Amino acid sequence: MDDELSAEDLLRLNVLMAQDVKAVRLDEGNLTLHALTSQGEASMPLHPTCREDRYLRLVREFLSGHALGSPGGYPVHLTRWTRHGQLASPDLGKLLLTGEPEAVTAVVYAPGLTDEVAEYAWWAMPSIENARLMLRREAVARGRMGKVLADFLIEHLPFLQEDHLAIIDTVAVLLASGAVDTGGREAIWKRGRRSNSYYVAFLEILPKDLPQPLPERADLSAWRPQLESLAAQGNACASLLLDALSAQGQTFLTIFAEIFSRPETQDVVNRSLNALGRRFAAGPDIGQAAQAVAAALPSLAADAEAVLALGQASEALTAPVFARSTAIGSLMRRKIEPLLAPLLQQVQTLLTAKT
Repeated sequence: MDDELSAEDLLRLNVLMAQDVKAVRLDEGNLTLHALTSQGEASMPLHPTCREDRYLRLVREFLSGHALGSPGGYPVHLTRWTRHGQLASPDLGKLLLTGEPEAVTAVVYAPGLTDEVAEYAWWAMPSIENARLMLRREAVARGRMGKVLADFLIEHLPFLQEDHLAIIDTVAVLLASGAVDTGGREAIWKRGRRSNSYYVAFLEILPKDLPQPLPERADLSAWRPQLESLAAQGNACASLLLDALSAQGQTFLTIFAEIFSRPETQDVVNRSLNALGRRFAAGPDIGQAAQAVAAALPSLAADAEAVLALGQASEALTAPVFARSTAIGSLMRRKIEPLLAPLLQQVQTLLTAKT
């Protein structure tokens, strides 16, 4: 028997593609083609005239020829570009008519993705990875699909379980997208009680707007006038101290310490250290500024030194260990404890009120 589409399938495919079709997906297990049209969803069972895998390829070749003018199937050269965001087709929607999962991925990665096309791509291939990728696009995050994708990711966060990197990346996308309201952010924040990896993305994305802030350090009111005076004179260390002793600063430091009470993976450690360093980063004159604070307020000399130290935090601190080890969990924690103990002591310094 020749490898060709059955007469019934060919007729129905031609009738279907004459409509306003938005996306196509193939259910290979049940040999069924599903289509999203302007009138709703449609489906048609396939009737193979040859081996099933070969027949599915014939169907995709037909779809590709209709949508892209490429009778040989989804263009191979596009596959190489897919995951590099280099696809700049003026009509991404046509790729969704090919029935190719790789074509959907190309659309998801495309920088020109619109809210409308995202809706069709989501129908074609809903997944956590696709939701994360599409929510990174401002047009999607601010559009109707923003909330749809955000709700899906929040609902599926528990399924990530021990995939700590996926948890961090997913929460980071949710927070950065702006598609999650205050209640949603607080719901995600509460998950940190079960796995502190959830907190990492908050330190990265919302370092000065953390949910459920703690009180400012008890002695801040006593030091505020002098620190504000120094900050007004351009003292960066004084500004950082005001920030560190504030409610948000104390919350950030407390959560950082909580993460490092039991970090599970190297990604959790490195990304938290980078977030800490960014939070306390200052200019090249920070050393002189710290000396000026210590001279004016001797009781805060240790705090000034702590601010100076935390601004230097980064993944470079653990690089000597992680370059030689893939350890995670308790073994990893034992290996990095000597490197992190001084840094964590500086964190505690800023959390402790001075009399």
